[in-house]
Amino acid sequence: MTLTATLGPVRKTTTRIDGLENPTTTFAALLKTVREAGLLKRRTGFYMMVLAGHALALAGLTTGFILLGDSWFQLLIAAGLGYILTQVAFVAHEASHRQVFESGPANDRLGRILADAVVGISYSWWMTKHTRHHANPNTVGKDPDIEIDTISFMEEDASKAKGFLAFITRRQGYLFFPLLTLEGLNLHRHAIVSLITTEKVDKRWLELTLITLRLGLYVAVLFTFLPVGLAFAFLGVQLAVFGVYMGASFAPNHKGMPLIAEGAKVDFLSKQVLTSRNIRGRGMSYFMGGLNYQIEHHLFPSMPRPHLKKAREITIEHCKTIGVPYTETTLVRSYAIVVDYLNRVGLSARDPFDCPMVNQFRRP
Repeated sequence: MTLTATLGPVRKTTTRIDGLENPTTTFAALLKTVREAGLLKRRTGFYMMVLAGHALALAGLTTGFILLGDSWFQLLIAAGLGYILTQVAFVAHEASHRQVFESGPANDRLGRILADAVVGISYSWWMTKHTRHHANPNTVGKDPDIEIDTISFMEEDASKAKGFLAFITRRQGYLFFPLLTLEGLNLHRHAIVSLITTEKVDKRWLELTLITLRLGLYVAVLFTFLPVGLAFAFLGVQLAVFGVYMGASFAPNHKGMPLIAEGAKVDFLSKQVLTSRNIRGRGMSYFMGGLNYQIEHHLFPSMPRPHLKKAREITIEHCKTIGVPYTETTLVRSYAIVVDYLNRVGLSARDPFDCPMVNQFRRP
């Protein structure tokens, strides 16, 4: 395997996989072991219990909303709603991977109901974007999750930032979590824009109807039963918690891991393992909706959440045998890695003549 380092203005900021000299086919052996262990069998009962718990939580939050009335304690309800909606989004994500039911259409129906009617984001948009990511994680020019946005994930993108965006990019690691408070609003925006502007969308009008009803009724209820100021505060807190929780669950999985150079030929197992990072720790499977087992999730996308732990043990042993690095760390450490990585990438947006020593002698 050949690795090349892309050097930034100061030090190494990212590692790129240029290709493998001898691509392996050992994934077939790993898949056979996992299948024989019964780990690809659906656990529909588990997901029904999870959804029942979410439904009870939403009912409890609704009851609390009604009983509290005009009270700033409503912001606690808003935070709880942001949390539960993220948990529901996790199940919608799992349905999109065919983890809940054996039937593809049944998974799609559940995913569309949860994503569009409950969470308020487009299932079709998510499916398209996420499928591209799974096929080519951290691959330059192919993975939509590393395309330039407010945050830059590659030095060449960061170096193009101008004006106020350059100011943000230079500090994007430190600003990452504050910026996530806007991610909830961004997801809702993407949902509507994609359904309106994308040329071909499966169930376009159904999704537009569900999202319009979901967002419209939600906002109507808030501004009907709460004073204007409190309604805005409720909406802001709910969206902020939703955005931070979503971003904090997905960011640790690939950010700061090697990038695959455009056009490189990398076998499936190496591509998925080398670009992914697992998060260890008690309760992480619930907190992250199974995304803590990111390596196994990428290797076996249709594997139900309860089976990922066992698959991890098998995968670790397999990777050790064939000599493929397996990355795992704690949640807090992963956040530190992400912040450091984004800051180092962001250095490419700085003024090349911006020298702290020279700045001391510049006239105002």
